[in-house]
Amino acid sequence: MRTAFLNVKDAAEYLGLSPHTLYVWRHRRQGPPSFRMGPRGRVMYRVEALDAWVRQQEQADSRSNTALSPLNSAPQHRSGRVPST
Repeated sequence: MRTAFLNVKDAAEYLGLSPHTLYVWRHRRQGPPSFRMGPRGRVMYRVEALDAWVRQQEQADSRSNTALSPLNSAPQHRSGRVPST
């Protein structure tokens, strides 16, 4: 049975990261969304939120999203001005 929630250790393993990386990202308010659950306030991650976050990362990367690739944009032309000395 697959669970809908993962603790930090399991979320890190799921993403192929170290738990320390997730702690640092959480402290910096980066990375996948997390929340505290239960009376002890354990940090948890929803599996569906992790999957959505990975998809967002793929879309934000020009190597995965050809619309963002600088190779697909029109060349920029420089003005013919030569700076005076």
